[in-house]
Amino acid sequence: MTWYVPPVNPGVEGERLPRHIAIVMDGNGRWAHSIGQPRTSGHATGSQAVRRIVTACRKRGVEALTLYAFSEQNWQRPTAEVHALMGLLRDFLESERREILDNHIRLRAVGRIERLPPLVRAILDPLLKESQHNSGMVLTLALSYGGREEIVDATRRLAARAVAGELDPSGIDESLFEAALPSMAVGPVDLLIRTGGEQRISNFLLWGLAYAELYFCDKLWPDMTDVDLEAALAAYERRERRFGRVCNEPLATSPITRKRESRFSLSVPEASGVALRARG
Repeated sequence: MTWYVPPVNPGVEGERLPRHIAIVMDGNGRWAHSIGQPRTSGHATGSQAVRRIVTACRKRGVEALTLYAFSEQNWQRPTAEVHALMGLLRDFLESERREILDNHIRLRAVGRIERLPPLVRAILDPLLKESQHNSGMVLTLALSYGGREEIVDATRRLAARAVAGELDPSGIDESLFEAALPSMAVGPVDLLIRTGGEQRISNFLLWGLAYAELYFCDKLWPDMTDVDLEAALAAYERRERRFGRVCNEPLATSPITRKRESRFSLSVPEASGVALRARG
């Protein structure tokens, strides 16, 4: 049996760079509270951190970045805060449109997008279409997203195909199920970063995080900088990714990760975080 070797970042000898980074952007509300401002002020400042980190990941050569922008559970927040978040999302998409297109970023959205208000869809949908053939970094926004909900929705789609006679239930395997998950179009997550000091994944990318490296940072999201990103990347580089094998087993490329690589063809300054790994 053979196993996957993380790709080496060209131009930085010996450095392992995660192919797919996912981020839980936590701490906007607490950041605002700490300076006596309303929560919406924290979300607005947090959007500036999004620009910084997206730019830093693109320049570092990260192939895919998925941001937990708005969860399915976030609809339960106060109406005024939800409206403010939707307005900020629209403003972000409008202001970053040129940046996305000029830098050949492919924008994707996963989640129950149909729940988003027209003011967001009017900007989001055209930008998704305009950028769909871009060959640079893939930026995925998880919007009205939940990992459990994504799995349930995929199960329903497969069940409907089985009822219609289009699919033999006995033929459903991990590969077929994975193909029904929109978040997996860019492959599994290599590194999950969560800001704000909490140490949980909060229903984010449950399937794709199965073998991810987990990095928890005390910084609140509005304060996140490229220096903090570098600290997370340095922690990732120190990890030994075993994918279930024993420590002294030689590394190579497994059939599972070969499939992952073929699917994904879209063409230490500060140590304040804690790096953990998903056990396997």
